[in-house]
Amino acid sequence: MQLRLIAAPLALVLAACNGGGSETTATTQSTDDPTQGTAADPSGDPIGPDPTDSSTENPPTGGDPTSTTSGPTTEPTGGPDPGPLVEPGDPGGGDVTFEIRADTDRRPISPWIYGTNQYDDLATTNRGLGLVRQGGNRMTAYNWENNASNAGSDYQHQNDDYLSSQLGVDGDIPGEVVRAPTADALDAGADMLVTIPICGYVAADKDGGGDVNQTPDYLQARFNPTIARKDAPFSSDPDLGDDAVYQDEFVAWLQAQFPDAFFGDTARVLFSLDNEPDLWSETHARIHPDPVGYAELVAKNAEFAAAIKDVAANAIVAGFVSYGYAGYTTLQNAPDAQGEFITYYLQAMADAEAEAGKRLVDVLDLHWYTEVHANGQRITGDDNSPESVAARVQAPRSLWDDSFQEDSWIANDVLQGPVRLLPWLQERIDEHYPGTGLGFTEYNYGGGGHISGAIAQADVLGIFGREGVRLAAYWALSDQTAMIWAAFRAYTSYDGQGAHFGDTSIHAVTSDVAATSVYASTDAGDPARTVIVAINKTDAPLTAAVTLAAYAEYSSVAVWQLAGAEPELVAAPDLTLPATNAFLYEMPAYSVSVLVPQ
Repeated sequence: MQLRLIAAPLALVLAACNGGGSETTATTQSTDDPTQGTAADPSGDPIGPDPTDSSTENPPTGGDPTSTTSGPTTEPTGGPDPGPLVEPGDPGGGDVTFEIRADTDRRPISPWIYGTNQYDDLATTNRGLGLVRQGGNRMTAYNWENNASNAGSDYQHQNDDYLSSQLGVDGDIPGEVVRAPTADALDAGADMLVTIPICGYVAADKDGGGDVNQTPDYLQARFNPTIARKDAPFSSDPDLGDDAVYQDEFVAWLQAQFPDAFFGDTARVLFSLDNEPDLWSETHARIHPDPVGYAELVAKNAEFAAAIKDVAANAIVAGFVSYGYAGYTTLQNAPDAQGEFITYYLQAMADAEAEAGKRLVDVLDLHWYTEVHANGQRITGDDNSPESVAARVQAPRSLWDDSFQEDSWIANDVLQGPVRLLPWLQERIDEHYPGTGLGFTEYNYGGGGHISGAIAQADVLGIFGREGVRLAAYWALSDQTAMIWAAFRAYTSYDGQGAHFGDTSIHAVTSDVAATSVYASTDAGDPARTVIVAINKTDAPLTAAVTLAAYAEYSSVAVWQLAGAEPELVAAPDLTLPATNAFLYEMPAYSVSVLVPQ
């Protein structure tokens, strides 16, 4: 949707994604009826700065982000011999039990799940992020040759230089709107997800003046076609007078700007196939007035993905970048709907791979803004009433829990039962295009200035790691984000010095999933290192009886706690172990704790 500068001299500016709002106002929008044409995507402009703080230096060293493992392993793989497993003793009684085992349910954690669409400062507040995404509505008609873009319905369908002006970069330099933030991300140790426009046209000018439809023959006069392949030699100085913008040339240009980022098995620059095509006819009606169809979108994805791969064979390509549930199922009531769209899309991409002789789309890229309502409103906002808090801390269960039914039109009216989003999607991937990664490049659970928002965010990151999500990027919906970044730091820099969650998820189970969540990790290169994230979702302290079958015998546990109103992880006194690898831990009310056995 709209854009705004986000702190830092060269902070990333990104475009939001819903069909309402203005160039200066963030919006929260909801549609309870999935059959209606208006989107249920609440994303607004990335507003900042975010006033949290942390420390500097190293990002987390996650597992192989290119892994396509669809299920957990049961034995340690790679790295040093872990030695014998130490079985735990009896910790004593508690309100809830946490069972952790380093030899079971092992799965690599992709560092790309620790991603964002907005950041304040990658060296401090957002230290340790693995991925930065440059996406949103503004990128659909972005012209890399002259840095022009069209605002679509977010602001009068105007062509202008908004992107370069908000970033504070020279818009006369080709690609500078993408080059500058990519350099910023890569220098900080994060990888970059760049959007490739595939809708049909990109802005040809930065003339402003309101709606482009005031210009006769505006499509020819004010836009250039976006074309997958140049079929001619690439140039580092693109021809601004040829009335065409070539996206394979853009990829080659980025390679030339960042050669080291494209070295090795997997490029550090990833590519996304446009943004929310299921809403193009609403957000970008001037260049795509009719709703996109199944066949059209599949053809565009295959064509542009193949062009990207021909230039950068080691680059990850993500599609189809849906806005939400009605997009997943019917492509927002597409005119040529043929059954469920995600099933159709995955099978079509499998067929495209067979025809091309290589994989074209690596990641199924979706957006997920929870539709849960409480206190008469959607919980993605900043309402922190008791009703919203209670709903928010439970909402992440819809990602996996087949015993939990949320209060939303998806669960109540469509499914009439639990959402279980990740298993539902993985089942379709396994059946129609095995090996495809799963990504959520926009998501939000609200409460960014409240401990309930931190709890939901920490829960989501733990779920993403445990369930093998390939990449994810949080989208801020307001300037209340301090608790979100604190939740990120529980995984990326819990001690403020770069200490982070491990690169391998291991078995961690709680006896009460409504009251608590627990996630545990080890490192492929150091099997004796264990890090636990424990979450109390209730308004009272709870004592957890923790047992830990691990490749080491521990004598104490270091503790960091995020609780109350301050968005900081605070060191607490170490715990001593009353029995072998077993202990009691009193979790503060409404809290996220990081436990590190020593």
